[in-house]
Formats: sequence, C-alpha cells, structure tokens
Amino acid sequence: MRRKLKSPLPQRHGLDPVRLRTPAETSWATMRDHLVERLPRVDPARIDAMLREQRIVDRSGPIAPDAPFVPEEFLWFHRDLPDEASVPFEIGIVHRDDDLLVVDKPHFLATIPRGRHILETALVRLRRDLDLPTLSPAHRLDRPTAGLLMFVVRRERRGAYQTLFRDRRVRKTYEAVAPHDPALTLPRTVESRIVKERGVIRAYEEPGPVNAVTHVELLAHRNGLARYRLVPETGRTHQLRVHMNGLGVPILGDDFYPELTEKPLNDFRRPLQLLAAALEFRDPFTGATRRFTTRLDLQAWTSFDKWASPTREGRP
Repeated sequence: MRRKLKSPLPQRHGLDPVRLRTPAETSWATMRDHLVERLPRVDPARIDAMLREQRIVDRSGPIAPDAPFVPEEFLWFHRDLPDEASVPFEIGIVHRDDDLLVVDKPHFLATIPRGRHILETALVRLRRDLDLPTLSPAHRLDRPTAGLLMFVVRRERRGAYQTLFRDRRVRKTYEAVAPHDPALTLPRTVESRIVKERGVIRAYEEPGPVNAVTHVELLAHRNGLARYRLVPETGRTHQLRVHMNGLGVPILGDDFYPELTEKPLNDFRRPLQLLAAALEFRDPFTGATRRFTTRLDLQAWTSFDKWASPTREGRP
C-alpha cells in the first residue's frame, strides 16, 4: 500500500492543511490561474495575497505568484477560518489509553470540521488540548446529540476501530426524553425506510425496503414526560429522531422533527434531549469486550425547569 504523501505544512489549530492535486491537463498558464478556477468560492484577491505571503506550497516549498502551471503536482495550504460561535461547554474525558480516547461530547459541538464549524469541533479541540495531532474519530455524533464519542489515537490502528462501526459490530445505546404516551405499546422494534437527500436538511420515511431499525424501550415516566432507551441496529441519518417522531413522541429540543425551526448558532437553549449512553464492542486487537458508559444526564429529566429556561446561553 502506498504511503500517504506527508504534508510540508504542520497542523494549525489542530487542523491539517488542505491538499490539492493539479490535473494532468495543461490549460492554465500559471498555478495562480488554476487555483482561481479550482476555488471559485475564494476571492481571487485572497489567492493572490496567500501566494505573496508564501502560504501555498508544493513539495519544493512556497510557490511564487507567477509560478508556471505544473500538471499532477500537489499543493498544500491552510484554509481561512470562519467566524464561529464559541460553544461554552467542556468535553469530558471518559477513557484514555494508547489506542483509544472516549469522551462525553456536549450538545451543540460538532464532531469534525465542516461548514461553519471548524475550531469549535470535538476533533480540533481534543487534538489541540491533549496534544494528539493524529487523533481521528472512529464514528460521529450529530452536533445536537451529546454523549459518548470514540477517537483513535494511533494512525495505524484507525482502520480497525472504524471498521467496527462501519460493520455494525458496536452496540450503541442511547437515551432520550420525550412526551409520554400511555397508549404507545413498548418495548417495540421500529422498522422503516429512511431517505436523506443531499442538500436537504431533514430525512423522511417512505414506502420500500427497510433500511432503518431501532429498538425502543420505556425506562420511566412522570409529569407527562418519559425517558426512553433507544438501541439502533442501523445508522441512518437522524434515524432515532425520525423514528421517535414517527411514534408520535418527538424528542424534546428537536429543531428538525416534527417541524423545522431555524435557530442561531449561539443559541444554546433547550438542547436536544438525546444522549449516546453506552458503547460496547469486542476489541479487534485484544479480543476483550470493552464497554463505556456516559457520565452525562439529560437535563429535561433531571431538571426540566433549567432545561426550559429562557436564558439564551443555557448550560445543558
């Protein structure tokens, strides 16, 4: 297997540089011309400034503003960072060894850099704060969901642990707080077909072959609310939220189901009451069964008044 070409640029803020490979065709006079066409969302003046500041490099070093186009060459640079709303909640360390880091991700923190969330992500924070530059997620949690998130410390062991999640060999248990419906027969297994289209925010159910399976169990109820245990057999986008909504008991704090609600990124009120509570799997290297459990609670269950507080920057 060919080794990945090492970047000549170090990480910045725990982020790897962007890597581009120029095409084999030679229809551009300069590297600058190619970058302007290749990166249409970047102002050409910004590209010119980065070239002047020697922030774009190839395998030999910084490329000049008038450097001729070279086909099939690698280029590296660090992207400009967006303005982000700071997520004022800590990441709790649940377990750490030479291979794995398991944390409790707070609500409102994305797992990996994407779109408007770059520095304010679990991966970047942990790489920076724990000085673990090769840290990689073994799986992901949605930004609104809190709870257990597992990372792989060593690059050479990344594939084996990621494969466990890909092949559904990890038992994942969630908890949720939602309305209590005495007429809803539980426990039950929900099976449906969930579709998530590219560019469309919400997923939906449609007739057809089943591709999403969730086991739903009632743990307790009081004052019109209930705490549920959810065990997914599959991992469709928004699966637990879609299935709970389909049962007529949408998860508290869900801004997508049943109705889409726009919310500012710095509004931390009423977090989604969905928690990744446990992970269990057989370790691919030792063969031992490993189980991790969250140290977090769902606030709407432990203190509904605090969860429902109108304070703009609530503390879930």
